[in-house]
Amino acid sequence: MPEPLIEPPPPAPQPDRAAADDVLSAVLGAIRLSGSVQFCFMPSGAWRTDAAPSLAALGGGPGGAMPFHIVAQGACWLKIAGRTVELVAGDMVAFPFATGHQLGAGRDGRLVTPVKDLPPRPWRTIPVMRYGAGEAAEGGDVRLLCGYLEFAAAGFRPLRDALPDMLHMRTSDDDLAWLRTIVAQIVSEVDRPHAGGVSMLERLTEIAFIELLRRHVRATPKGATGWLAAMTDPVLGRSLAVIHADPRRDWTGPALAAACGLSRSALAERFETVLATSPMRYLREWRLCLASVALATTRQPIAEVAHEAGYGTEAAFSRAFSRAYDLPPAAWRARAIPGPPRPA
Repeated sequence: MPEPLIEPPPPAPQPDRAAADDVLSAVLGAIRLSGSVQFCFMPSGAWRTDAAPSLAALGGGPGGAMPFHIVAQGACWLKIAGRTVELVAGDMVAFPFATGHQLGAGRDGRLVTPVKDLPPRPWRTIPVMRYGAGEAAEGGDVRLLCGYLEFAAAGFRPLRDALPDMLHMRTSDDDLAWLRTIVAQIVSEVDRPHAGGVSMLERLTEIAFIELLRRHVRATPKGATGWLAAMTDPVLGRSLAVIHADPRRDWTGPALAAACGLSRSALAERFETVLATSPMRYLREWRLCLASVALATTRQPIAEVAHEAGYGTEAAFSRAFSRAYDLPPAAWRARAIPGPPRPA
């Protein structure tokens, strides 16, 4: 039988979910969530909160303080940026940019200010704020677990640009039975405090937030641009995985392209189309993000942080860091780690 004169076209590249998982794992592994502060909020009757909760009252750190709410019982509404979302038991919402929002139940309810009413810290147990005890609510008693997480990765521009003002997850979905168990355990840790409970709450909340991010990644529509789309792109997903696997390597444009099995021009064009940046600029931004975490969480000399970020001099690093984070490295460290001045 004669061979066909025209070969069939190769199959279209498929989204590389493994690469996407590698990139997200690398980002969250390098920059963990931390500093969880939580309190229990139990309003009754008709009520509403202030539209601009104060992170300062919770002790939020420099940039990346992300408020969240978990609906442990009942239902309420949430208003943000001109839209209203109905929340029910098991829902979790997080606000990557600390966007002002309002919670409430019923109409024309009393104004309550749980953040301002919190007792002074430190807390031996999770504070419980009650309002309108005994008043009937339209949707039954409401119980909210509120707080914030320090999410340093929000300083990474490609990720920041890809996130919405609110992440919302409904654990009543059929495929989230395991997460309902996590939420139930969070409630149990609040109700029955044990030794190590604060650390347990931090880890449980971190797991829930990671699932929030994963579901947001999966929901990225075909043909979209930006960091989330790049992670599932068959070409860029592998490229990003290579960068995040070894960000401190002395990469060059040709070396990075070779590691991804592409020409330098093809890789650059793909980055520009989907991420509106170049491979080397992406690498620089990620290194600066890692540097911001090192400055905020370690006593590592700034000169060493600069070297690990790929800068030949501390002065060059300081200029680049200041452009990216609006503060020089020493000022960033001083704001993140209050206390006596530390040697540079």
